[in-house]
Amino acid sequence: MSHVTAVCRVDQLLRDAGTIGITAIDKRPVVGPVRVRPLGLHADVQADRKHHGGEDQAVYAYADEDAAYFAEALERDVPPGLFGENLRTSGVDVTGAVTGERWRIGETLELEVTIPRVPCGTFARRMGIPGWVKRFAAENRPGAYLRVLHIGPVAAGDPVVVTHRPEHGVTIGEISAGPSAERARAVLDSGDRLAPTVVRDLAKVLARGRV
Repeated sequence: MSHVTAVCRVDQLLRDAGTIGITAIDKRPVVGPVRVRPLGLHADVQADRKHHGGEDQAVYAYADEDAAYFAEALERDVPPGLFGENLRTSGVDVTGAVTGERWRIGETLELEVTIPRVPCGTFARRMGIPGWVKRFAAENRPGAYLRVLHIGPVAAGDPVVVTHRPEHGVTIGEISAGPSAERARAVLDSGDRLAPTVVRDLAKVLARGRV
């Protein structure tokens, strides 16, 4: 059964060499349910709010299966929260999730898949691996951001059920790798309600005329 294996939120703010000077990437598992509101998990924060957070990036999910891949490739543990994720999942094809797909978690929480995670310098500094941004992007196991459609609690062990999957079929992995103009148009013309971030990013693809 698809389920949440860990719920993570910021443990402490850390000094960072980036322009902000601090980072909230240090997410760690918590015990018990956590309330999820439109801007994310209760008591979680983002230090760089220009590039992180907001309603379209309220929750970041990463799959146990993708974490296990990196753990083997890097020959080190990849515990929940290391990548800055809020939810670690099992049995959920996060990279294969369709943008606009909806997840029901537990009894009341409903989330909508929006965009893939784009690795940044803060992430690279946290990992301490040369060339990490390029390597993470090349593996195309980005994890997914989600927006909150219906608020509610989330806890480790909660089931994850896909309640809606748009017919256009364009996945998080496809967007991360760079969709063609044709595939971007399929999403924009689908008639599905789209998060503003999705509309913006796919409109840029059309403007570039990628094929």
